[in-house]
Amino acid sequence: MPSRRAVVLGAAGAGIAAALPAAQAYATGGGGGVPAGTPPVLLTEQASRRLLVLDPRRRVWDPAADPSVVRWQFSPLGDPRYQDLRPDESWVYPCEAKVRVHRRRAYVLTTASFGFVAVVEHPSGRRYWGAALGPGDDLFNPHSAEILPDGNVAVACSTGALVRLYAASLGPRATRYAEAGLKGAHGLHWDGARRVLWAVGDDELVAYEVGGTAARPTLARRSAVGLPVGTPGRTPGGHDLFPVAGRPGRLWVTTNAAVFQYEVSSGAFRQDFAGAGEISRKSVKAVGDDPRTGQVVSTVPESGLDETWWTTTVSVHRPASSYKLVNGGIYKARWWLPR
Repeated sequence: MPSRRAVVLGAAGAGIAAALPAAQAYATGGGGGVPAGTPPVLLTEQASRRLLVLDPRRRVWDPAADPSVVRWQFSPLGDPRYQDLRPDESWVYPCEAKVRVHRRRAYVLTTASFGFVAVVEHPSGRRYWGAALGPGDDLFNPHSAEILPDGNVAVACSTGALVRLYAASLGPRATRYAEAGLKGAHGLHWDGARRVLWAVGDDELVAYEVGGTAARPTLARRSAVGLPVGTPGRTPGGHDLFPVAGRPGRLWVTTNAAVFQYEVSSGAFRQDFAGAGEISRKSVKAVGDDPRTGQVVSTVPESGLDETWWTTTVSVHRPASSYKLVNGGIYKARWWLPR
């Protein structure tokens, strides 16, 4: 992801939060070699500064030529509901998008490297909660977010080397938070079965205990395990953290060198999952599985684009395939699986 610098990007897609079909009503894949039941694909699309939900039945997405491939899109640029977050400065390099269900409503959690964090109601684009952490620079670099059952929101800040838990249940502009340090904090996941907040950093996977009250939360480290070392003498570089949908009790964990599944019960990092030989590779920015079809989606950077961490390709495994976004600058891709 970007180092500190001033960046001016075009405001393509300004102010868009398209009220397209609700999550449950999205048509799924089938035909054209796409397995029936394939869910839509959610992207952080940095070239146009948007989040996109795209048609899984189309192997090539070209929104400029065929807008129908876009099922839903979001950008806070020009949207008065997010004006106080200074999106012209903070919404640079959107780097996280995940869909969650909270109190029977679907929300997209998103962060951007230059300070933007928000929980966005789907499909309305309404703001559940949002913040701008040092807008205009990557001094914090919010890299992932998670919503908890009480409505509070955790944020992992990689450059800031911390995890914050905001009392977002107090309202869309709530600023109170608890904080814990974590070098290279990159990914977050709330584990409802164990009632812990998992976070992955440069060197370790940490379980945090959430205490206090919804209005005054606390965050305390419960346990930690070191990440597998790819190259002796170098930091593992933990990156993505996501639940394994098809195997409860496991977490996808990516590092600079490989992809693992962390088995919570044994405390071990495994590579015994189907397709590991193709899925596990260097610099995987996002990975996740669809429990219905068994397909796994992932993204890795490709050369020759404007930024070294971008790709135009979303890799699909089991069976091997891919999607292509014309003129894209993709960072992460997720299956659209509200949970």
